[in-house]
Amino acid sequence: MTDLNNLSVNELQAMIENAESALKNKQASQRKEVFAQIRALADSVGVTVEIHDAGKKPKRKGAKVAAKYRNPDDASQTWTGRGVMPRWMRALNEAGRDKSEFLI
Repeated sequence: MTDLNNLSVNELQAMIENAESALKNKQASQRKEVFAQIRALADSVGVTVEIHDAGKKPKRKGAKVAAKYRNPDDASQTWTGRGVMPRWMRALNEAGRDKSEFLI
C-alpha cells in the first residue's frame, strides 16, 4: 500500500476521487444484484414486485393554480394570489385600491 504521507495534495485528491468513484460503482453493482435476487425469489413464488430506488426522489407533480386576479390595465397580466405580489398589483394597492376589485 502507498505511504499517504509521501503523496502530494493533488495525488491525494486524485486518489480520493478514484476511491469514491470505485465505491459508487461497487455499490450500484451490489444493488443491481440484490434487486435481481429479489425479483428471482418473487418469481419463484409467483409474485410480482415493484422496486423503488430510495436514492431517487419522485418528481413532484404540483397542480397548476388558476389565476385569481387580473390587471385592469393589461388583461394579459394575472396573479394567482400566491407568492410575491406582482409590481402592478403592488402599485394599485399603494394607490389605495383594494385587491378584491381585481378578482377574476
